[in-house]
Amino acid sequence: MAAASDIWGKDVTLNAGQCIKITARSGRGKTTLVHFLSGLRYDYAGTIQIGTYNPLTCNSEELATLRRESLSVVFQDLRLFPQLSIRENTELKKFLPRHPLRNNTIEDMAGQLEIETLLDTPAAACSYGEQQRAAILRALVQPFQWLILDEPFSHLDNINRNKAIALISSVAKEQNAGIILLDLEPDNYFPYHHQLQL
Repeated sequence: MAAASDIWGKDVTLNAGQCIKITARSGRGKTTLVHFLSGLRYDYAGTIQIGTYNPLTCNSEELATLRRESLSVVFQDLRLFPQLSIRENTELKKFLPRHPLRNNTIEDMAGQLEIETLLDTPAAACSYGEQQRAAILRALVQPFQWLILDEPFSHLDNINRNKAIALISSVAKEQNAGIILLDLEPDNYFPYHHQLQL
């Protein structure tokens, strides 16, 4: 028998700076929720409010601002451009208006994720675990109030997962940002404020 959802059909408030874990078995809507939160899908009833933004009613300019300044996402399918290098995939963020990316940020973070030697390698030539770390790198170089992670460590060994967690935690803390991690099972990767079920 399925557990009752803590999300669907409920009023849920998540506060800035919190770390939230949302778990569900495959096919229960984790990626769908990510798409709702990021304004990629609108086929839902109810309201999502992210600061002053409601993705359902945002115009295209407001939605672009939301994604540029408030939300950063690591999608389950990663959404890297396979023909571009890891560096090029990450540097696309430089073209966001008012983007404060420092020149050494990519190298520093890539070093912490142990993919610095792959920065000039096409994403398609990297393993899936390396691509996951590249997607995490890309998400972390932009400003955000919320970082949404959809099964971000599924192809990482414990050492690389722990390094990614340390970097994510540090960057989120610097920005007083919240983290929403969606995964299959409960865990203690972060000091979660809440662990919810879909």
